[in-house]
Amino acid sequence: MSRPLRAAALVALLLAASAAASVRADDMPVIKVEMRDGVILPAVIEVPANTRFKLEISNTGQSPVEFESAELKREKALAAGSTSAIVFRTLDPGTYQVFDDFHPDAKATLVAK
Repeated sequence: MSRPLRAAALVALLLAASAAASVRADDMPVIKVEMRDGVILPAVIEVPANTRFKLEISNTGQSPVEFESAELKREKALAAGSTSAIVFRTLDPGTYQVFDDFHPDAKATLVAK
């Protein structure tokens, strides 16, 4: 195979692999969480254990929030009216506490099963 054909084949292979990876990312479960001025909804966040998933967090309140979990070693600050996501590779089955660092009374439980 000539050098230009090899380069074209390599580019085609890389594009196909990239497309396959983006399809897999779109197929992961998306779990939605709402944070609003000291409230986390739902209070019990059910997620799949041993499965890659995306936690989509929306701040529908008027003040900033920070989704945080010491056990999961994750945190995400959001301005009022914004949405962001955290991708989890996998979680062992179990219960994990989460809270809003800007509103200390706002707590929820993330349950991986």
